[in-house]
Amino acid sequence: MPFDAMITRLALKPLALSACLALSALSANASQIFVSNERDNTVTVLDSATLALVKTITVGTRPRGIVISPDGREVLVCNGDSDNISVIDASTLEVSRTIDSGPDPETLALSPKGDVIYVSNENDSMVTLLDRGAGTVLARVPVGIEPEGLAVSADNKTVVDVSESTSMAHFIDVATRAVIANVLVDTRPRVAEYSRDGHDVWVTSEVGGTVAVIDASSHQVAHKIAFDIPGVRQELISPVGLRFSLDGRLAFVALGRANRVAVIETATFKVVKYLLVGDRVWQLALSPDGRTLYATNGLTNDLSVIDVVDLKTIRSVPVGRLPWGLVIKP
Repeated sequence: MPFDAMITRLALKPLALSACLALSALSANASQIFVSNERDNTVTVLDSATLALVKTITVGTRPRGIVISPDGREVLVCNGDSDNISVIDASTLEVSRTIDSGPDPETLALSPKGDVIYVSNENDSMVTLLDRGAGTVLARVPVGIEPEGLAVSADNKTVVDVSESTSMAHFIDVATRAVIANVLVDTRPRVAEYSRDGHDVWVTSEVGGTVAVIDASSHQVAHKIAFDIPGVRQELISPVGLRFSLDGRLAFVALGRANRVAVIETATFKVVKYLLVGDRVWQLALSPDGRTLYATNGLTNDLSVIDVVDLKTIRSVPVGRLPWGLVIKP
């Protein structure tokens, strides 16, 4: 080998090594994405920096709702057909324990401190409150038929549950553990989410095809948002998952069988864009820095990755079969 070529190669080796070390450090410091796969009875874990598979974790039967504790140490997954919650250690990526949840848990939410679990029990029309540490039942609150999505206020004074068959949002007083308001929305509500300022609760209605914006104080529907996608039949527009940008200026709504994510200006309640994603987009999650939105696509078995700054879908990543919910560990 010529001397100058040898020198060049030797000089490049430290650079290549530095690049590898930098990539490794980025991957080590990257957040992790946890996706519940309803048909596989697993949770897929992806590295957010590389979108490479980290691990596939076996949980209970028909996992759907999934949350992460405020300290990032545990991921909790509802197993609808196992009647329990799998608790995953976010460091070891192993199931550390299970908690009895009551019949057919669909979704769950945590109190701001992470000490109380709120569970929607679809089969018996209840919201169950569980002590997260002990796994014991604190209360059971009757709600409408087929309870689904849950939202917890920042002050932990109110929990909102939506019931699919009753087409209502139920406001539950945490102190008294009783329903204080029932708000009629459109058919088959799926998800409730407090706005960033806590002023409103947004509720998606899958069959009704709308989003209701409910005043959190008066419990009145203040606005209703409809969708119109050129070339897409109205009955395919089925709002489910919902997330707000970190600054609260935008709302993102997964439109189910329309295979789109709608982008809404929260100040005007106007749809500004539709983003094409996979087949039957279901739930959404925002990266910790707010720059990336992830969407689970139930029938294409993948995860869409959306650039929030440019409002563009940039790629898709395969996960398990029938992906449902997702959370991100910072």
